[in-house]
Amino acid sequence: MPTHASADSSPLDDAPTAQPVVIVGAGPVGLITALGLISHGIPVVVLEDDAELSRQTKAGTVLTRTLEVLHRYDALTPVLRESMRIDEIGDIERSTGDARFSVRTDTLAADTRFPFVINIPQNALEEQLYGELRSRVPDAVRLRHRVVGFDQHADSVTLQIESPGGTYEMEARYVLACDGGRSTIRSLLGIPVEGKTLEVRYMLVDLKVDLDVDNPRDYPYLAYFSDPQEWMILVRQPHCWRFLFPLPQDETEPTLEELREKALHFIGDVDKVDVVGTNIYSVHLRMAQRWREDRVFLMGDAAHLITPMWALGLNTGVLDASNMAWRLAWVLRGWADPGLLDAYEREQSIVASSGSAQMAELARAAMEGSDDGVRTRADWGHAMTRTLLGVRLDVNGTGEWSMSPDSEEPSPIRVGDRIPDGTVFGPEGGHVYVHDLAADSFVALTFTDARRRPTLPAPTTPGLKHWIVSRWDAPHDSGLRGRSLFDPGDAYRDRLGVSNDTVVLVRPDGHVAAILPRDSSVERVYRSIVRPGSLRGDDDSGNGTEEE
Repeated sequence: MPTHASADSSPLDDAPTAQPVVIVGAGPVGLITALGLISHGIPVVVLEDDAELSRQTKAGTVLTRTLEVLHRYDALTPVLRESMRIDEIGDIERSTGDARFSVRTDTLAADTRFPFVINIPQNALEEQLYGELRSRVPDAVRLRHRVVGFDQHADSVTLQIESPGGTYEMEARYVLACDGGRSTIRSLLGIPVEGKTLEVRYMLVDLKVDLDVDNPRDYPYLAYFSDPQEWMILVRQPHCWRFLFPLPQDETEPTLEELREKALHFIGDVDKVDVVGTNIYSVHLRMAQRWREDRVFLMGDAAHLITPMWALGLNTGVLDASNMAWRLAWVLRGWADPGLLDAYEREQSIVASSGSAQMAELARAAMEGSDDGVRTRADWGHAMTRTLLGVRLDVNGTGEWSMSPDSEEPSPIRVGDRIPDGTVFGPEGGHVYVHDLAADSFVALTFTDARRRPTLPAPTTPGLKHWIVSRWDAPHDSGLRGRSLFDPGDAYRDRLGVSNDTVVLVRPDGHVAAILPRDSSVERVYRSIVRPGSLRGDDDSGNGTEEE
């Protein structure tokens, strides 16, 4: 597991006022963002209006990219313990029961150490995240604390908060609004929301039924049944089966008996079926007009409400958390200028509005019987797309981004891609995962020949580490042994598709910040990223940085 700074050794502890980052909302995105900031050593307070965590099951599938984020924040183990792991996502023609195709996540084994997705009810996910957060900072979450107003200043935000003990004020360095689709913070900012609410609701039903032994169905544990009249999603949760289907706006909520009958209509005759839980929710496709006002940022559903198809709602919000936590940490540690925060909205808003939102709508159309725009091949590229491992961010402001690889097979990395989480061998001989190298640092991977005694910059730049990656193990008398990674047969370099004497600069969120020749000034490129605008006017501005 990656090792990060603890909240007890925060770089802000010696500051005159170690004001926390305040997160509003203790849903999954808020809790994951808090865990991310704490893993970087930043103090946080999470304010939640309700008296307890949500008991609603809501979302049920967590994608691979979210698993990687949880691992980076040392929070994955308790979540996996309560989950069902799945290596196949099925797409089935409901009228015939024939499989149209399946997404096989095992094709991603060379790209991630988690070649699967998981099923876990959202309330169970929140419980595990909350427990993990409290184990590190017992008083981080304050329930029944409602933000009723705030005032922004040059270097802080003053929040007015209603609590069981009365109204009080709190000073925050920054405020992150993770308070859902009806965000109080967004309303207080007066930020409009644009988009639509679909003329359909989704009915979620949890069933206690034996589809494994006495009534075996052998469907994938996550199966999408397409049908022009009434599609259905079947999900194997750890302790029950869940199915989800559309419910017209004018149709009344079914009774328990009607739900049993509908379940039997979907899955066929079984010995016994009990309805153990239900939930109905409206379906939105709405985006906040802007995601930031000075020191206040919108995240998750407060910024974007996405049709929850292909598990794109919650998991897109986690991409926000992944992008925001390291940026705030770099700024608050003094390693970056506040301008580093500007790219959060630029990168994430396009992913949500033109990426996840459009992909979810295409998926919904496919469920209704149309395959337009939806690939029906079980290739590597489709698996990367469905797990959100294929997201390429616009890290340099050129408008180049993507939700899906262009190739059906592994292809060379580009600036903005999530770097594959492959393995090399560390100085002490054991396997090292590349994502762990970048868990709390930018990492410059210099692919070169360790025999030739290449020079590396001194490790003095805060937030930046350098490694040589070579198929030739560094000799013990080279002076490079402690900063070299052994890549037998150039296997990892070949997977990246880069040539020898190339530097790949990786951000703490695992995305490629730049691909450079070995003789480039990596420090200079790094500074241009974390202190955007500081090198303007200099002709040698570096290739692939956030600000040119």
